[in-house]
Amino acid sequence: MRTLLASLLLSSSLAAQPAPVTIRAGRMLDGLGGARQDVVLTISSGRITGIAPYAGGPVSYDLSGLTVLPGLIDAHVHETYYINSRGRLHTGNDGDSPATEAYGAAANAWATLRAGFTTVQSMGSDEDRDLRDAIASGAVPGPRILTSLEPITDASKTPEELRAMVRARKAAGADLIKLFASKSIRDGGGQTMSDAQLAALCGEAKALGLRSVVHAHSAESMRAAALAGCDWVEHGIFATQDVMSLMAERGVIFGPQCELVFRNYLDNRKWFEGIGNYNAAGFEAMERAVPLAHAGVRAALNTTGLTVTYGTDAVAGAHGRNGEDLACRVNQSGESPMHAVMSATSVNARAMGLGDRVGTLAPGFEADLVAVAGDPGRDVAALAQVRFVMKGGRVYRDDGRP
Repeated sequence: MRTLLASLLLSSSLAAQPAPVTIRAGRMLDGLGGARQDVVLTISSGRITGIAPYAGGPVSYDLSGLTVLPGLIDAHVHETYYINSRGRLHTGNDGDSPATEAYGAAANAWATLRAGFTTVQSMGSDEDRDLRDAIASGAVPGPRILTSLEPITDASKTPEELRAMVRARKAAGADLIKLFASKSIRDGGGQTMSDAQLAALCGEAKALGLRSVVHAHSAESMRAAALAGCDWVEHGIFATQDVMSLMAERGVIFGPQCELVFRNYLDNRKWFEGIGNYNAAGFEAMERAVPLAHAGVRAALNTTGLTVTYGTDAVAGAHGRNGEDLACRVNQSGESPMHAVMSATSVNARAMGLGDRVGTLAPGFEADLVAVAGDPGRDVAALAQVRFVMKGGRVYRDDGRP
């Protein structure tokens, strides 16, 4: 009787398991710089279980006219920032209800996923936690989210008070710690946190097993962050070669932006002007920043040993356009198309602590993949032609074959 029951349970379990999914790729980029022609990826339980040359026969998805690559990763977004129904940046006092805020965030997440970005790092809002968890539960479609929750910006706190803030973020569910160490670009990006404050924040984050990401524009603030043992510096619009070389020596990751964040503000000025510090001086500073950003990304990419991540700082109006900075990095800063693909896949995955899960197409990795028309390893413009998106083995976009 016991043997019969065990047999029945085993048969039931096997019957409940979904059949493997097979995807034929006309071309496959593995995210590590490699390319293969006409292969079949086998996917079971949300993971890649095999990649082999196509040997004929039917497949679940025939993408033989497309290039398949890992799901893209944006290491710096603000996924809950949106434009309200009045055509303005949503703020806490504009009258939008919590439900409207949730819909705005969900729409951003859907636009991001449809654009081929299956993982993002969102740094700037406590509301990120609810969006992250809703996506993880399957309640709404969107990219996998890592979040810092609200950044730490208060430079008036003592080092011990700042350590307590890090512990509070951890307890609240933060995946990383984001802190501000400099003024804005229009104010020159001068250092705002003291060396002792930075050491306290980044040291406490490390002790808790969290990465520390630092908003820093000036070389001074970037240097201070590197010397304080922080893990990652974002922006760096006024970076110098000396400080980038120091970051490379100390293993500090650098996440510069190319132009999307500036162009989004400048091209859609009516959405932002008059809110907070979005004024004439701010927009003029952004105009001046664009060529500096192009040159800064080029210098960063040419700095030996420096890990340069791909992050757009996508805010309201830029979600779903995350790939535009890849084109900027190739066309304005000289990054090769294949290296750009690697930046937004395996390089970002490793930097974000996900290098064994996503960012690469290989057996054992989660089945996050995108298919595009053309060959982005040769022409970055192909990344704007997304036709198919899968995350964790589930298809979220399938536009049919060319």
